[in-house]
Amino acid sequence: LPETLAPLAYKLRCYTVPLRNLGGCMSPDNAWIVIQGIETLSLRMERHCENALAVAEYLKGHPKVEWVRYPGLADDSQYEKAQKYLKGKGGAMVVFGIKSSDGRAAGTQFIDSLVLHSHVANVGDARSLAIHPASTTHSQLTAEQQLDAGVKPELVRLSVGIETVSDIIADLEQALEKVDA
Repeated sequence: LPETLAPLAYKLRCYTVPLRNLGGCMSPDNAWIVIQGIETLSLRMERHCENALAVAEYLKGHPKVEWVRYPGLADDSQYEKAQKYLKGKGGAMVVFGIKSSDGRAAGTQFIDSLVLHSHVANVGDARSLAIHPASTTHSQLTAEQQLDAGVKPELVRLSVGIETVSDIIADLEQALEKVDA
């Protein structure tokens, strides 16, 4: 291949490989499903944000919770940015630390005790999700590497769903009750 054609060959590969692997367009059913999701996104995000704020406020007042990070809380370090960029909403993610002498064990015990929340690593689902990064997604790192990455042993990450908020909080409450301080 002449050197002058190399950029063109690369562009053609960028176009043809995804076309071959993914197809030229979505099927009508897939397109309809995507449209339904887009059309109801604003409604779902309202509920996510309302629920997440209620969960963050609940956790902030819980005796077994050491700290809470949620940009919708007025005392959060990112509150001003949430006001400016998120129109006063804090999103669906709530991160908190369980108060315990052994944060890693407490986090694992908490996750294992949840009933409503699904224990998965992804975020942004309509359902409430929870994960303890120190014992799952970051478990291959040493304790020092985890801390360098901002993963404290007691840290639990919640992706708050659109279920009835009292059900979400009840699930968190019963799981926190089972945690050994």
